[in-house]
Amino acid sequence: MSESFEQLLNESLKTIRNGEVVKGTVIAVKDNEIVLNIGYKSDGIIQKSEFNCDPSADLTEIVNVGDELEAKIIKVNDGEGQVQLSTRRVRTERVSQVLQEAFENKTPITAVVDEAVKGGLSLTVDDVKVFIPASLVSDIFERDLNKYAGQEITFILTEYNPRRHRVIGDRKQLVVAEKEKALNELLSSIQEGDVIEGTVKNVTNFGAFIDLGGADGLLHISETSWGRTENPRKLFKVGDKVTTFIKSIDGTKIALSRKFPDENPWADAETKYAVDTIITGKVARLTDFGAFVEIAPGVDGLLHVSQIQRERVEKPSDVLTVGQEITAKITAFDPETRKISLSMKALLPRPERRPRQDRNRRQEENVDEADFDIEAYIRRTANQPDDENTEE
Repeated sequence: MSESFEQLLNESLKTIRNGEVVKGTVIAVKDNEIVLNIGYKSDGIIQKSEFNCDPSADLTEIVNVGDELEAKIIKVNDGEGQVQLSTRRVRTERVSQVLQEAFENKTPITAVVDEAVKGGLSLTVDDVKVFIPASLVSDIFERDLNKYAGQEITFILTEYNPRRHRVIGDRKQLVVAEKEKALNELLSSIQEGDVIEGTVKNVTNFGAFIDLGGADGLLHISETSWGRTENPRKLFKVGDKVTTFIKSIDGTKIALSRKFPDENPWADAETKYAVDTIITGKVARLTDFGAFVEIAPGVDGLLHVSQIQRERVEKPSDVLTVGQEITAKITAFDPETRKISLSMKALLPRPERRPRQDRNRRQEENVDEADFDIEAYIRRTANQPDDENTEE
């Protein structure tokens, strides 16, 4: 009985003021308000609008009798003898303090993107709206910002003015700093000749850019394989895992290659492609002067038009097609220039030669009088010895 009297006495003597933050115990929860015992002669009331929750939420499912809450006094007397409180304002002020310190100290903040809006991204950090301009979202131009919606990103505040509702974020600085750190770590751990695995990031007509985990390396079209590559897009697609070796490092530029030395088709070439060696290959390209034949991946030989067959060939395409498999003899090999000459004609049997007199007689018999050039014939026979004079 004495304790109850002492408690009532203390409550009657206790003074509170607007703006003060107090702690209390929940003694009742209704649909639209919470009743809080704050140790004062009157109970405190937290309206649903002043409680930090979704407007559609049911207070009875969020708050329980006996819970301890911290609230800010809005009015000592709301006109009905009760103290009007707000937990939402306590939270907002604390968030404001945290954001102010984050702004001043450039402390990174992590939050989920609400949506992509005109000119940038909109986020909510503990009830505070933050805007990140499109130019500060990344270090590269982002055509479609919608992909960030629902994603958790980290940024810093470059402007904080809650009174004007102007809170600006910047993600670009962190992205640049993170990439620079990763690049330095990568460059300090690699050297020329190292075998490294990466992921295809982009494919162009002149090669593929490989993400090495800190920097991109260029795999030029000429370094994709020992064989001929017409289009890198036929070999790679974005997301592919590729094993390469580092060909060169020039500052932050990394050149890659897949032409591993132990797979060099020119190794021991003087033995494999010695003159008189018979090879089988496929026609890779046709030109007006001949055909290039792939003997092995990365090794081509030239089959000149005059070496295709014994009969005259006007154009190689009249006899050969790309992809056709042919057999030929190596007639010349220059190891310095890596030029190989081929001949199909050399593998063909030579026609039987007729006696000279028989050939002359057949030529005379086959002369068409309409086409016979009498003057050429006189010039050709003028220097022949006269049989009668020879006998004398």
